[in-house]
Amino acid sequence: MSERKIRVLVVEDNAALMANISEFLEDGPYILDFASDGMVALHLVTTNVYDVIVMDVMLPGMSGFSLCQKIRNELHCPTPIILMTAKDHIDDKVTGFSQGADDYLVKPFNLKELAVRIEALHRRGTAGVSLLRAGSLEFEPGTLCVRLGGGQAVQLSGMAAHLTEALVRAYPNFISYEQLSHHLWGDKEVEPHTLRTHIYVLRKLLQEKLGANLIRTLHGRGYRLSPPEDD
Repeated sequence: MSERKIRVLVVEDNAALMANISEFLEDGPYILDFASDGMVALHLVTTNVYDVIVMDVMLPGMSGFSLCQKIRNELHCPTPIILMTAKDHIDDKVTGFSQGADDYLVKPFNLKELAVRIEALHRRGTAGVSLLRAGSLEFEPGTLCVRLGGGQAVQLSGMAAHLTEALVRAYPNFISYEQLSHHLWGDKEVEPHTLRTHIYVLRKLLQEKLGANLIRTLHGRGYRLSPPEDD
């Protein structure tokens, strides 16, 4: 299986710049979503799992600074954020970083530099997250190990690891069939039974190794992790 693509949310109200970013990045190792204002961006962050968020500061209705603060303080989302702005004064940079941004790109910029920064933040974010928790279930992105209630660690690989990470990051919310498929395969058309088969294999593996049925199917909606204490 090829390496999982980097899922990026781009928040930009300038249609021309958005089109340029899309055209430049679409052939790379990315899955792209776009929002032209803060409210749409908040909805997407709430319902999807992203590796990196790239956002303009001057957005209609809600500034990038305010959006960044809401993502951090209200959604408690740790996804790395790159701010894009024409303002290069040090006070603006201080404001951006104080609201939770991880990087700051001054317009106009070379699109290759944007790609390099996205990939750098993605690597740093993956390396910096040592443990993800969903109730009593723990997953280590660095080692791909999963354990339940502090028990013995089980190392996953391939699709099982990607599915587990997506489910853990979405917890306590469910993740829809469409979101999970898009997260794993991008825009590639995949038969619905393919995802169901992978979920079945993962559910059986976790049952055998950890002794609990940890994946709940929400019929017509998607899947949700269900640690024992949720029952």
